[in-house]
Amino acid sequence: MFTGIVEELGRVLNVEREETGARLTVGCSGVLQDAALGASIAVNGTCVTAVQLSSDCFSADLAPETLKRTNLGDLRLGAPVNLERPLRANSRLDGHFVLGHVDGTAEIVALDALGNDNWWLRIRVPEQLTRYIVSKGSLAVDGISLTVAEVEGDLVSFTVIPHTYEHTTLHAYRAGSRVNIEVDILAKHLEKLVSRS
Repeated sequence: MFTGIVEELGRVLNVEREETGARLTVGCSGVLQDAALGASIAVNGTCVTAVQLSSDCFSADLAPETLKRTNLGDLRLGAPVNLERPLRANSRLDGHFVLGHVDGTAEIVALDALGNDNWWLRIRVPEQLTRYIVSKGSLAVDGISLTVAEVEGDLVSFTVIPHTYEHTTLHAYRAGSRVNIEVDILAKHLEKLVSRS
């Protein structure tokens, strides 16, 4: 489980295609401080397992389902990626509960400057996921815990503060970029409970 508070920007060192998926290698340092073989690391909000570790990078195997459901298969050499270690039981929960189980991808419609280094982000989400997204709720966008400012049909908007813009992949994206999204797991559980009654 994660929080959606990005700890580090990593860089893609390699994406090696295989018959059944791919192997992703990411250059980084901070998230490796206490990592062990088999550790979970969120890459753009996708929980992956470190299958190789060194002092400045890790590799993870990407299953066909991961490549189909996320933007990890789109990554190119040198691309920045958001990284986060899993939440410890004795840690503060600064963002929201993020499982690293991506529900789908969304398209960036616009990222407009608001002034004072603040930004207005608009994304188009898959229609089947809109029912889980509410104004002032949380949505993980490429692993970043963001507060929803507006929902208009399949368009979801957020205000992005300077720190988030500078320290995440958001500064590298343009209109048309694909981002991973994970809706609030509590909304999905509530829907299932209510549908049973």
